[in-house]
This record gives sequence, C-alpha cells and structure tokens, in this order.
Amino acid sequence: MSSPISAITSAIAPPAVVAPISVGETSGANSASGVSFGAMIGQALQNGQQVQDRAADLAVKAATGSDIDVHNYLAAATEANLTTQLTVQVRNKAVEAFQEIMRLQA
Repeated sequence: MSSPISAITSAIAPPAVVAPISVGETSGANSASGVSFGAMIGQALQNGQQVQDRAADLAVKAATGSDIDVHNYLAAATEANLTTQLTVQVRNKAVEAFQEIMRLQA
C-alpha cells in the first residue's frame, strides 16, 4: 500500500512536459508537446475522488462489521483528509491569484 503523501504527490505531480499556454489559444486540447493545465487539474481532481471513494468504501465496511484491516482504513481516511485539505488549499490559491489579476486590471 502506498503512503498518503506519495499518493497526494503523485496526484498533483506535474507531467514531464507541460504545453505552453498562448493568449490566443481557445481550445483546451493537448498539444504535441505536453498536457494542458486543465487536463492536469482534471486528473488531480479525479485522483482525489478515487481516494475519497476508497476511504468511504472502507468506512462502510467498518461500520457494517466486515472484516477489514483497521490500519488500511485509518491510512485511507488520513489520505482522504490530506487530499481534501490539499484540494482546498489549491483552490484558495487559485482564487487569490484570480483576485490579484482582477485587481491589476482595474
């Protein structure tokens, strides 16, 4: 089983090559040189959802009395908690950056 930290870092780790973003670009499609920013965020959110689903599944099994390893449940719950905290902090930073950009334009 992977550690919560490695799962989080793998969920947000940037790809080896990131496509440059041009001002005139309107499509969010991947270019030949890398992955779009939107795709990276989408993949990170998808990984976060998978972590949440796994923790919820183990929580249901624990609540119904199924035979589970308590250590796996605790690790999954902690990983889900850390993933949620990370997602919230990334969102907060994105909102702060957007607000700063809007202040610059005023």
